[in-house]
Amino acid sequence: MRKTTRSAFAAACAALAVTAAACGTTSENSGAAKPQDARAACGGPDRQYTIGMSQANLAEPYRVRMDDDIRKFAAQVPQFKDVQFADAAKDNAKQVSDVESFLTKQVDLLMISPNEAAPLTDIVRRAYNSGTPVVLLDRKVNGEAFTTYVGVDNEAIGRQAGEYFKNVLFPDGGKIVEIKGLSGSTPAHERHDGFMQGIAGSKIEIIGDDDGGWERAEGQEKMDALLKAHPDAQAVYAHNDPMAEGAYLAAQAAGKADQLKFVGIDGLPIEAGGIKAVEQGRLQATFLNPTGGEEAVEAAKKILVDCEPTEKLQTLPTELITKENAGEVYARLNQG
Repeated sequence: MRKTTRSAFAAACAALAVTAAACGTTSENSGAAKPQDARAACGGPDRQYTIGMSQANLAEPYRVRMDDDIRKFAAQVPQFKDVQFADAAKDNAKQVSDVESFLTKQVDLLMISPNEAAPLTDIVRRAYNSGTPVVLLDRKVNGEAFTTYVGVDNEAIGRQAGEYFKNVLFPDGGKIVEIKGLSGSTPAHERHDGFMQGIAGSKIEIIGDDDGGWERAEGQEKMDALLKAHPDAQAVYAHNDPMAEGAYLAAQAAGKADQLKFVGIDGLPIEAGGIKAVEQGRLQATFLNPTGGEEAVEAAKKILVDCEPTEKLQTLPTELITKENAGEVYARLNQG
């Protein structure tokens, strides 16, 4: 853990963060991000480091896998003596408190996958402006006050999903419903905006939508209501695989599963993940959304151990997964 890299004032400020949000230098608490010299956080290969990982929730299998990937790859870096995890359980206030706790402990680097962007922006900015390197995973905050973002281009993945609907599923047009992710999270907006770009110029019509909160049970509940309101729906575009699976269950209960097509995003290579759902015929397709756990650890090593710069945006690759390639992709992603 960092012992001397912050001034006495900054250390005292971090300790008071939970009870005194106004504590800090003007630059730390201002709305702007000040330039961060990541080299200041680097102690080289002869030191031990503590990392704090603030997760939005552990109700999504994707986020459980993300934490597992971070544990796995951090264990391969001898200098990373301690990686501490906190589960915000979809509670913005708890996640702010979790991050404040990490700052009080003076972790050497903060990883965070924000529940929602706006409520987490100020505390992430405060961490960044105080000199703590911040690695964002999968979801962003507002502004540029972070060291590096690791994740897919969510607008691009939404656009690819839209193009798949336009070019493969409904080249002559169709009526679909959209089950979105949590409205305050950046992927929900980006995956919707990209999808609209992808179906532009087609006769595809979104006849209904709702917020499924990224969870299967909620997706099932919202799909049940959407089916009753829009019995002429022909397909579902869900912002992740659990909500797509929930929509399938709702359609199955209504006796309509065989009449609709279902597309999700994530493609987790686990038995309960989207790739197997495609392979087994419940989903027509999914799009790979790597957790970024390995890349986040690599970025942390660069910053803390190697004293090397990291790119501001580290865009991870995606790919379309259909029944034709699901088996091959599942095997490939589980190698090693």
